[in-house]
Order: sequence, then C-alpha cells, then structure tokens
Amino acid sequence: MNYMTDSQGRQVPVDLVSDVDKLRDTVVKAVFAKAKATSDVLRAFKTEITDEILAFLELSSEKYGKKFGGAKGNVTLTSYDGQFKVIIAVNEHITFDERLQIAKSIIDDCIKRWSDGARSEIQALVNDAFYVDKAGKLNTARILGLRRLDISDPDWQKAMQAISDSVTVTGSKTYLRIYERDDSGRYTMVALDIAAV
Repeated sequence: MNYMTDSQGRQVPVDLVSDVDKLRDTVVKAVFAKAKATSDVLRAFKTEITDEILAFLELSSEKYGKKFGGAKGNVTLTSYDGQFKVIIAVNEHITFDERLQIAKSIIDDCIKRWSDGARSEIQALVNDAFYVDKAGKLNTARILGLRRLDISDPDWQKAMQAISDSVTVTGSKTYLRIYERDDSGRYTMVALDIAAV
C-alpha cells in the first residue's frame, strides 16, 4: 500500500488523501524544486562574480605594490563608458552588550542635570535613539549617531565610550548590486530579487 506523510509525520494511505490535496502537494513540491535550483544558480552566480571582482581588485592593487585588503570594504566599479556599475556592499551585523544600558543611564543622568533651562527636544532625541521596534530591535544607526554630537560634558563622553565599548560585530552579509544607466543618466538596478522582477 502507498502512503503519503502528512504535516504531523503520520503515514496516510494514498487512497484516503483527496485529489486536491495530492495535486496541491505535487504543485508545491514542483515549485520548491524549481526555486531551490534557481537559488543554487544565484548563489553560484554571486560567488563567481564576487571572485571575479576580488581578482580584479588584487590585480589593480598590485600595480601600486600593495595587496588588496580583502572583501571587508565596499567597492564600486564602473564600466569605461559609464553605462554599467557593479557594487559590492558589506553590511555588518552589530549588537550591543549590557554596557549600552549603562550608557543610557549615564545619558539620562546628564539630561536631568542639564534639564534646568534645557529644551525637551534633547530628551526626545535620546529616547528616539534608544527606541525598540516591534521586533525588539534597536536602531543601530541612531544609537551610534549620538557619538557624533559635539557635547564636551565628561559624563556624556563616558556614555559615548560605553556605547563604543558595547558594540559587537556578530557577522556580516555581502550584497552584490548591478546597475545600468538609462537614457536620462539615472542608474537602475538589475533585478536579481524575485519580488523585484
């Protein structure tokens, strides 16, 4: 007797499975197989293109007697006629440890101390920087942006150092973007994302 495995791992005799369930199973599995094959092609394409670009960068840097520093930085290459552009962008995943909460506490103390005659916008700015979204994530750029404020108060400086010390890079992701310039001179990205096609 033939069986089909259901979503709970049970073996169900095929003759007890409705025709529409069988057809849905066939369609979903066929779509998955095609998507997986396409994903594998895209992964191989990204690896091949990235390797080509890194090989070019090494060759280019040898002309100046230097070894290229590796795949850490962002790189933009443009064709000679300016028609095409390739960008490798590396985004680091940053998290903060417990020292971020210490920094927030020091900042709060600074604002309380300054609040005599200070504008309420300063408190709003800090609260906005430390806002946690619905997914429970902090906005890294806003928090790190506080370090650009030119405030010489020693406690503020201590808080900014605590923010810097709390940063941990947990990984990175490399993005490959390819552009073509249109007749108006504007670059349009070649869609490699299935939702953008």
